Amino acid sequence: MGQAIRMGAQLALDQNKSKFEKLGYKIELVVYDDQSNPKKGVANAKLIGNDSKIYAVVGHLNSDVAIPSSEVYEKYHVAMVSPANTVVEVTERGFQTVNRIVGRDDLQGFAAGAFAVERLSAKKIFILHEESLYGEGLAKAFQTITQHAGAKIVNFIEIPKNKKDFKEELQLIIDSNPDLIYFGGFYSQGGLIIKQAREKGIKTPFMGGDGLDSSALVEMTKEAVKDTYLTSIAGDLTINDLGKKFQKDYHDAFGIIPDSVSVNGYDAMRVILNGIEEAIKSNENKLPTREQVMHSIRNTKDFEGVLTKVSFDHKGDNKYASFYMYHFKEAKYPPELIEEVNYKQ
Repeated sequence: MGQAIRMGAQLALDQNKSKFEKLGYKIELVVYDDQSNPKKGVANAKLIGNDSKIYAVVGHLNSDVAIPSSEVYEKYHVAMVSPANTVVEVTERGFQTVNRIVGRDDLQGFAAGAFAVERLSAKKIFILHEESLYGEGLAKAFQTITQHAGAKIVNFIEIPKNKKDFKEELQLIIDSNPDLIYFGGFYSQGGLIIKQAREKGIKTPFMGGDGLDSSALVEMTKEAVKDTYLTSIAGDLTINDLGKKFQKDYHDAFGIIPDSVSVNGYDAMRVILNGIEEAIKSNENKLPTREQVMHSIRNTKDFEGVLTKVSFDHKGDNKYASFYMYHFKEAKYPPELIEEVNYKQ
C-alpha cells in the first residue's frame, strides 16, 4: 500500500513538473520509508524537518506513525497531507500542518456497523483487531454502533503484533458461532485470519476496514476472500472520466493497475502542489516560506480530486470525504462496490 501511495504521488508530480518549470522552479519527490514503525517515522520526520528544501509530506499510510511524526512536522512547519490516515486523533490536536483527504474512523465504524446490522442482519458479532491505534479505534467504533443497533458482541480480541497462527482465536469463533466476524487492521494479519478460518471450515462472512483494501489481500487468500466485506477510503475509478484517465495514466507509467490508495496518493500530491503554486503566486512568484505553504494548503477549498473534492476545515479534515462499502463476491480485485457513505462534519 505504501508503494501504491508513492507511485500515485509520483505520477501527480510528473504531470505537474512543467507548470513549475514555467514559474522557474524544479520539483521532485524524495522518498522516505517509515517501515510502518513510529520510531522510524519520527527519525525520518527529523531529517525532513532539517532539510529546508522539503516543503510538504504526502503521508503517512499508518496513523500510528503519522501521529508522532506530525509532532515533528508541526515544529518545523512542514505541511502534511495524508492519503490514508483515518484515526480520529490525527486531526484532533489543533496542528496547523496536519491535513487528510480521507474520512475518519468515527464515520468508518458507523458505516460498517450500520451495514452489518441493517443490511447483513448480523445479531452476533465476533470482533478482532490488530495491536495498533488504527485497529483498536476502528474496532471500538464498529462495536459501539453495532451494540447501539441491538447486536451482541460475543468477543472482542486484540491480536498481538506479528502473530501468524490463529488457532486459539478461530476456536473461539467456532464456539461462539457468530453471524459476522469483524477485523480491524491491515491485510497482513487480516488475510491470514481469513485464510486460516476458511481452511478450518468457518464459512461466516468477514468484514473489515480500509486496511484490507489491497490487491495483496486477494493474493494472500485466493478463493478464501469470497464473502468478505470492507469499508474503504477509495472509490471506484470506473465511475467517471477522471477516474478512467487516472487508471490509464497510472498503467502507462508503471505497467500495473492502481491499487486502492494509489489515487489518494495522487490527489494528496495534487493538493500539495496546488498549495505550493498558490503560495508562490501570493509571494510575487518568489520562493515561499514553509509557513506560507502550510497556510496555503490548509486554505484549500473545493479542489477537484479524481473521486472527491477537497476542502479542509479548521482541523485539517476534508468535509467532502467519503467511505465506500465493497464486497468480494469473487476472488478478484477490486471487489464490487455496494454503496458510498458521505462524510458530513
